[in-house]
Amino acid sequence: MSGLRTLVLALAWTFSASVMAEAGPAETLLQQMQQAYRQLNFELTLVESSQGQLEPKRLTRGHFDGQVLTHLTHLNGRPREYVQRDDEISFFDASHDGYTLKHSRLPGLFNRLQLMSLEPVLKHYDAVIAGRSRVLGRVAQVVRLVPRADHYYGYVLWLDQESGLLLKLDTLDKDAGLVEQSMGVALHISEEPAAFLRELKAASLPPAMSPAEVYPAPQQPLPWQAGWLPQGFEVRSQDKHKLPVTEQPVDYLMASNGVVDVSVYVAQAGIGAEPQQQLVRQGATHLVSLVNPARVEVTVVGDIPADTARRIAESIQPKAVNP
Repeated sequence: MSGLRTLVLALAWTFSASVMAEAGPAETLLQQMQQAYRQLNFELTLVESSQGQLEPKRLTRGHFDGQVLTHLTHLNGRPREYVQRDDEISFFDASHDGYTLKHSRLPGLFNRLQLMSLEPVLKHYDAVIAGRSRVLGRVAQVVRLVPRADHYYGYVLWLDQESGLLLKLDTLDKDAGLVEQSMGVALHISEEPAAFLRELKAASLPPAMSPAEVYPAPQQPLPWQAGWLPQGFEVRSQDKHKLPVTEQPVDYLMASNGVVDVSVYVAQAGIGAEPQQQLVRQGATHLVSLVNPARVEVTVVGDIPADTARRIAESIQPKAVNP
């Protein structure tokens, strides 16, 4: 192991020892995971598995004089990649022009867990050490995140014992069945950032837009409300806008427990529309669309079980009008 890498890891473990008295051992491992992600230069090749489909990706992260640059790319199918420079993320897809958003984040819980505040994680999940295992031929500490309430998934994390990096993430249903898996198949940690990251650092990327510029409508009260949300979820934002491609106007709200976000789209049902349901699943993400008893067309999308998404959709109702 190189001298610099040894020093970084030694500092990480020293920091972890200093907070051990305040944090439980599982929480300390999660802190070490986040610190390793923030400090190390690495390249991790992942394979995401869901519903029998395999999706290889490569996550590369480097540090340049105080600036952090992260690159995530899909290795199969149509070209899709993401470039993160500090808190700005550029999205590139062969199907449309690239764009950059301020205050955004990389897609997928595998990436979000390594940067999000641990407060909501530990508020809504019990973090439990589940022993050691091996991933990539490396010893890994296993931490389970067990939901403290029904209606959302649990998770199992494999953390590299040597570096602290997250190597594998399983998403589990209430019966401990595997819903989705992200597993590292190759890892390279280096003293210096990958050479191509230096080129991306100097590259000209699309100008950054704020969420307000993308959805210029201000936060505004909606005539509908969710009669039920899973325990720990609360509405974080709401607006009115038009859907891409179809240009259909919709009311939109986003609810979150700080770890998982759920999007709800509401539109007036057409005259004579019959109650119907559509269910689409992609890995841990479910899309439920239905005309509910309040004669409202509702679509719910999020990394939640299908029954949870359906219950949210069925609960959407007009707000009561004060006399």
